[in-house]
Amino acid sequence: MVPATMFRPILRLLFALCLLPLTAAAQEVRVVSQTVGTDEMLLALADPEQIAALSHLAHDAQFSAAATEAAAYPRITTGDSEAILRYRPTLVLFTDYSRAELVERVRKSGVQVIVFDRYATMEDVYANLRTLGRALGHESRAEAIIAASRVRMAALAVKLRGVKPVRVINASTYGLLSGAGTTFQDLCDHAGAENVASTVGGFTGIVPEPTERMLAWPIDLLVLDGDMTVDEALAPLRDLLPYKYIEAVKRNRAIVMPSALMASVTHHRIDGYELLARKLHPEVAW
Repeated sequence: MVPATMFRPILRLLFALCLLPLTAAAQEVRVVSQTVGTDEMLLALADPEQIAALSHLAHDAQFSAAATEAAAYPRITTGDSEAILRYRPTLVLFTDYSRAELVERVRKSGVQVIVFDRYATMEDVYANLRTLGRALGHESRAEAIIAASRVRMAALAVKLRGVKPVRVINASTYGLLSGAGTTFQDLCDHAGAENVASTVGGFTGIVPEPTERMLAWPIDLLVLDGDMTVDEALAPLRDLLPYKYIEAVKRNRAIVMPSALMASVTHHRIDGYELLARKLHPEVAW
């Protein structure tokens, strides 16, 4: 008869071997991103195998500043929870402008959810990078991106020291303006621009155009977005009030920025700062 003590080391070894795949599975991270902003952060921080799927706009350079990198990954193609859960995620990334019912359905399925709700400034962006970095196990990558971003912003601030701010508005055909507390305000704050909707108009957030009041605003230049020439971008505004009477429009005083940078809520916003600054201040030795 074999003593029971001889079996104990073998049983312990077998038990440990059985636990290994469970431990690995528990540590596996599979992430689905539901918005362009979370796509951009995920692509910057994650290992390739951690990315299960990206948003439906991830491959579109009009919306995403990381469309080239995103092309290597699948996209969710419909806006329902089934489209997300089919990728078997352990984590899903949302923002506060994601549909609340969609977020709740995914949360009720037992999958971890992160909802990002602050992105008006770079400090907000840094906080978001740190949050996602922790969730992915890549805090050091987040800190490296933050450090590099701070260096670029400091260099840009030195270049723009002493420049006269250009008075601008973010015009569109939707009858809306961007005031204080918006991503456009943040672009202005770091690119040597004065957002007239904020400083003269006194507006905060996205607001309807005050048509008559705008006629008296000291607007040097319009900032438009899209993949087109200045003439093409101004064309739909020339017959609209109040733009048809604004001197900057009459004199073709406008610049066009890529939509993906104008609307960026991630560290790619710094590309927008730098590009807008160059367009507004050609007098600086870039």
